Amino acid sequence: MTPLYRDPHFTFRFADDRVVPRFHVDGATAGRRVVVYRLDPATGEPAEWLADAVAGEGGWVDLAEPLVVRAGGGFVAVPAAGVVQD
Repeated sequence: MTPLYRDPHFTFRFADDRVVPRFHVDGATAGRRVVVYRLDPATGEPAEWLADAVAGEGGWVDLAEPLVVRAGGGFVAVPAAGVVQD
């Protein structure tokens, strides 16, 4: 059966202040590019670009610089259209 809706983004929201050095994107293959955007607090939509990253083994994304997320804030990780080649 084909699902009626599939969200291609991974949204992370936090109730308290956080420093995020890495996060997990379920199903992302190693080498998959990921673009990270801050969520607009008013709309919940992707807003300001924060980082480009690459998914590692098991879908873990390690960031070059940790993200600082304030209470009530969040970010969205959007898998990009390509795989990074070594």
